[in-house]
Amino acid sequence: MKWVTRLELLLPEMLRLLEQSVNMDSPSQRKDLTDRMIDWYEEICLSHLDARAIRVPNEEYADRLEIHIGSGQRRILLIGHADTVWPAGECAQRPFRIEGDRAYGPGVLDMKAGIIQAIFALKVVQEMGRLPADVTFILLINSDEEIGSPSSRLWIEEHARSSQAAFVLEPPMEPEGAVKTARKGNGRYHLQIEGRAAHSGVNPAAGVSAIHEMARHILSLQELSDDKRGIHVNVGIVNGGIGSNVVAPQAEAYIDIRVETMEDFNRMAHKMQELAPIHPEIRLQIEGQMNRPPMERTAAIMNLYHLAQQVAEEELNLPLPDTSTGGVSDGNFVAACGTPTLDGMGARGDGAHALHEYVLIADIPKRAALLAGILVRV
Repeated sequence: MKWVTRLELLLPEMLRLLEQSVNMDSPSQRKDLTDRMIDWYEEICLSHLDARAIRVPNEEYADRLEIHIGSGQRRILLIGHADTVWPAGECAQRPFRIEGDRAYGPGVLDMKAGIIQAIFALKVVQEMGRLPADVTFILLINSDEEIGSPSSRLWIEEHARSSQAAFVLEPPMEPEGAVKTARKGNGRYHLQIEGRAAHSGVNPAAGVSAIHEMARHILSLQELSDDKRGIHVNVGIVNGGIGSNVVAPQAEAYIDIRVETMEDFNRMAHKMQELAPIHPEIRLQIEGQMNRPPMERTAAIMNLYHLAQQVAEEELNLPLPDTSTGGVSDGNFVAACGTPTLDGMGARGDGAHALHEYVLIADIPKRAALLAGILVRV
């Protein structure tokens, strides 16, 4: 029996579990709610797989979960996250629903369907006796990915360094369901500027405008963007001043940086630390860091992609393009450790982090079958 045939028979069960998971709130910063989601994943994995679970305690965010399948020396990672961007109560307002060929709900695409697909891909590999004897598959379920994995990065990197390959369950790129063989790296910064207030009509010369200073820095930051090098600097939020008739005593800005290469990752980190006041009486403070390193397209990643492409063509009669993206994931950390990484192995759909978020139901067994076919060959 082909992978996809078996998984199509399992689709009603997959949808039943997808509904349960989507209808459970799991905001990154609500440990209680996301711990409940982790509890659920542990129960579902152990009831559907011959596996062992390791719960990794986390004091600030929800616990993390490792599901180990097999006992071979070679380690293959599957990487997902239980947390979503949606606040508590969102599931009650927009519960899981099916309309036509689509399933909707908060977190359904990013990435609750992707984790369900991975569990069932592993399930059919075990059921059909195709679990490679020399491999241990490890499903990592993170709990703070949507806020940059502040407490989980070291845990992910530790697993990555001892693994031969990794598959990230983020959604693929549409319209063709392309897997991601490269991702930009990113940094996030908070720039604070302190000037001196004065009456803008009576004695403006006594003031030092933090807004004026900020404007000059914004212009210089934007000039660091370079389309040819794949560098993009975005000043996304700016606040400042206390009144239109007051020389602004303070201003702040939140800055997002995207880069394609480690060379530019390090260069931009240096540039941001070099920021200094332009006006001699300004005080300036910069906080933040270049966080996720770029996932650069390497020969090892392309070998993994060509394997996936072969499975898609031979077993599913489907094209499988690859692409790069400016978005980031835990795959950035894994690839930067030198582990061949294929991202975008999750559910097809659209609207991640948006109210119209959905997955394509017919593609759920296909994408699970694709993953199963890769896992037995990798």
